[in-house]
Amino acid sequence: MDLSLFPNLAVLSTDFVGAPVWMWLAFLTLVSLLMALDLGVLHRRSRAIGVGESLALSAFYIGLALAFGLFVWRSFGAEAAAAYLTAFAVEKALAMDNVFVIAMIFSALATPLALQHRVLFWGVVGVIALRALLIGAGAALIAQASWVLLVFAAVLILTGLKMLFAGESSKERKAHAAAAFLRRRMNVTPSYEGGRFLVKRPDATGRLRWFATPLLLALVLIETADVVFAVDSVPAIFAITTDPFIVYTSNIFAILGLRALYFALAAMIARFAYLKYALAAVLIFIGGKIFVADLFELTKIPPLLSLGVTLSLLTLGVLVSLWRTRRDSAPEAGG
Repeated sequence: MDLSLFPNLAVLSTDFVGAPVWMWLAFLTLVSLLMALDLGVLHRRSRAIGVGESLALSAFYIGLALAFGLFVWRSFGAEAAAAYLTAFAVEKALAMDNVFVIAMIFSALATPLALQHRVLFWGVVGVIALRALLIGAGAALIAQASWVLLVFAAVLILTGLKMLFAGESSKERKAHAAAAFLRRRMNVTPSYEGGRFLVKRPDATGRLRWFATPLLLALVLIETADVVFAVDSVPAIFAITTDPFIVYTSNIFAILGLRALYFALAAMIARFAYLKYALAAVLIFIGGKIFVADLFELTKIPPLLSLGVTLSLLTLGVLVSLWRTRRDSAPEAGG
């Protein structure tokens, strides 16, 4: 429909940061509806999320993300769709490392299973706003100076190399240390207060004051962890495509699905012990192709090639992980 025939609606067809205004509004409306359905209908009461429900919700979000990829293909063409799928796959894989850190935070604070979904829900709300700011800033920097992409590429290569040699035990120590740090500097209740983040309690003098609950500490730590992960993920997506619409939508769809998949992944995170090596290779490849394109004065590496290499490396990482850890997951034979 030609919106120019309706003067009051013509503004919706105006280009805004890489896409028409109506596309941005439609996407944000879809995300808002999904979040409202999640908290207001499916999980109105705090309860533990089973692995079966977690996998079913994750399949729904992945299907929705792939359907949106078809929309990108119809609207912007095959190259844009390939870039979107590559960005989605990379962000989804990076989220696997995020799952481990979230699990460490919940463990450090002894967060009950029934309350974890509530923290993750509000964590995603914060991520949606935070990623918008970071992606907007990244797009503005790249528009002003194209060499920023080379900086992003260098960050990815260094992150990939660090991931190859970093141990997981340091992350667990950091989670416990961060939780202890917040407890020393905030008024925190000794135990959880249902699903509440703040409660009023008398202090040592008898005066009523606001106290944070451990649930708020979990939320603060998870949001802080996302800031750290965004330093890797946002440059990674910009190294794939500089289109802010594709960068943001692929980020958000991957994060929405992460919340759903967390409860299944947290229970079997050890089965993906070797995926981090594949992810490190992906980051080095994505960063390296920016330098290769710049060295040989290429406009860009074909998006379909990037998608193929990314999916191949991640699939190999998953298969090797499942094969190498199969004995650990097998039930012991009865004696």
